[in-house]
Amino acid sequence: MLHRARRGPDLYALVEEYFRSAFATDNELITEAIRRMLAAGGKRLRPRFTLLAAEAVGGRAEEHLRLAAFMELIHVATLIHDDVVDGAETRRGVNATAVDFGNRISVLAGDYLFAWIFKNVTASYQHPVPHVLSSTLADITDGEVLQLKALGDLDTTLAAYVEVAAKKTASLFAASTECGALAAGGSPFAVRALRDFGTAYGIAFQMRDDLLDLTADEATLGKPVGNDLREQKMTVPLVLALEAGDREFRAAVERFFADGGGEPERVAEVVAGIGAQGGLVKTEAVLAGYVERAKQSLAPLGTAPARAELAALADALL
Repeated sequence: MLHRARRGPDLYALVEEYFRSAFATDNELITEAIRRMLAAGGKRLRPRFTLLAAEAVGGRAEEHLRLAAFMELIHVATLIHDDVVDGAETRRGVNATAVDFGNRISVLAGDYLFAWIFKNVTASYQHPVPHVLSSTLADITDGEVLQLKALGDLDTTLAAYVEVAAKKTASLFAASTECGALAAGGSPFAVRALRDFGTAYGIAFQMRDDLLDLTADEATLGKPVGNDLREQKMTVPLVLALEAGDREFRAAVERFFADGGGEPERVAEVVAGIGAQGGLVKTEAVLAGYVERAKQSLAPLGTAPARAELAALADALL
């Protein structure tokens, strides 16, 4: 993995050690729920982006671990809320928080974690870091609402999908890189470049996630395959497949959604239809375009070693 090959400090290990040794809130039950979620694993991409962004502008990763941890905790809080909204039973291969603690505690844990993060951020970091993070949380929520409004809407366009992905997923990647650069004293050009990278990467990341939902296995995903289809989410492979204009395929998707088709055979039929309409291949092409856009945005960073690591993380999406 990339984080094992770097010459500087192992960023993944730094983040994990920080959570093991330094993370605690003032509420023991909520701390336990959050630690259980953290222990389930994850790539820790968002905090690593924060640390890489700090390094890219001349900072030291070790000095920005707390800020990086806040990025992962924002992500964890959104996952806890997502699982309640979606009625999910598993997350990263283990029980969703709501399964072990119930919906009430889960919603309150997510709310508490958001408030706890912002209390600490506003006390520790100067403008514009608190503003970036508060705006990001608004974008994430807005993106979730837009996605809910689009459930089952077979007329969803690629532009509408990208707007949802940019807010729901990419905004936190963008904030992670932007805040890392800001905290380390990066120039406005570098800060903007890193934010642009995070945005393009995040959109590509969501597209890759959409593909995996249709093509991976449950052990890899840590949740049921085809879950997005069952929830009638308009993912990019489905949007692009419908753009082909095949009436028979559109009618099949309409029936699937109307029937609440949760059986694996029905899901497999729709996935096969998406493939036949070119949805999977087209998604790979659009995803590759956003990966290239992400890498090109890093040009203002010159030859900073962290630039190569960020570019490699983008390439890994392919």
